[in-house]
Amino acid sequence: MNNIINYIEQEQIKNYKKFPLFRTGDTLKMYIWVVEGLKKRIQIFEGIVIAISKKNSFNCSFTIRKLSNGIGIERVFSLYSKIINDIKIKKKGYIKKAKLYYLRKLRGKAARIKERLI
Repeated sequence: MNNIINYIEQEQIKNYKKFPLFRTGDTLKMYIWVVEGLKKRIQIFEGIVIAISKKNSFNCSFTIRKLSNGIGIERVFSLYSKIINDIKIKKKGYIKKAKLYYLRKLRGKAARIKERLI
């Protein structure tokens, strides 16, 4: 039964856009469709990936955190969502943890992440 579910998920993943491979700690620039009344526009959301869950599944989701006027904003996205137009990687982070929830408590230079050489 589990093999059948995995097969169906893999078939559905093939029908969606291909996004670059990113990991926790990377800084992403996301282009998201936003509907305001009858108009539809693209909004940019740029921040650090602090968590990825169910990485190899169709239900893959990730959390991005950014600071706006000193206030931390976190958004959770489904990787295969229709609202995501494009994803670009700005920086690759060098991290040894899977979840970066400790960044919520840090401010300023302490919240920076080392950059990974490509």
